[in-house]
Amino acid sequence: MLNAQEQARVTAAVTAAEARTDGEIATIIAERSDDYGDIATWYAVLVLFLALAVVAVWPGLLVWYRGLFAGWEAELTQHELLTTLLAIAALKFGATRLLLQWWPLRLALVPGIVKTTRARAAALRAFRVGTEQRTAAHNGVLVYLSAAEHRAEIVADRGIHEKVGAEEWGEAMAALIAGLKVGKPGDGMVAAVERIGAVLTTHFPRTGDDPNEMPDRLVLL
Repeated sequence: MLNAQEQARVTAAVTAAEARTDGEIATIIAERSDDYGDIATWYAVLVLFLALAVVAVWPGLLVWYRGLFAGWEAELTQHELLTTLLAIAALKFGATRLLLQWWPLRLALVPGIVKTTRARAAALRAFRVGTEQRTAAHNGVLVYLSAAEHRAEIVADRGIHEKVGAEEWGEAMAALIAGLKVGKPGDGMVAAVERIGAVLTTHFPRTGDDPNEMPDRLVLL
């Protein structure tokens, strides 16, 4: 996340960019886009079934139960066998789910495509809440950065889509990603805002009668 000085730089960049255009720019940096609790549960379920599969292939692994509870000469009854399998499944599931409460490990195990999809969904939700329908000309742009996932999104309102092709955001997105890669998200955000401002200035030049319809400050989630 950004310190106060870096936040002020982003806010100043937005103010400077909007001084040349009727477009509006919103900036958000989220600590993370999702907690991925469902992914942790799916991993726990996978470990559960793997444990059962191992026992199915090597049933001799259950011999410890016979020796521990009934003596080494006793035979496992059907009830004892099913109870043992249930205990193993519950233990594996619970241990895995508990282990994945550790956020760094859970995040590391989330597939990249899932991180991208969740970050995109979070950016769209933020856009609908804080940017969409907030401008009379529908010319707002959201710059969204998710720190934990190292993902960034640029979402534009429909008034901008009518004039600006998706490829025109390429330089802004590249600047965002470059800042993330070197551990300087603030620099990336400032550079992206400057490039977005240039695009908006081309298609929505300042007319002088368009009010500032959204706050310029950076929002931290």
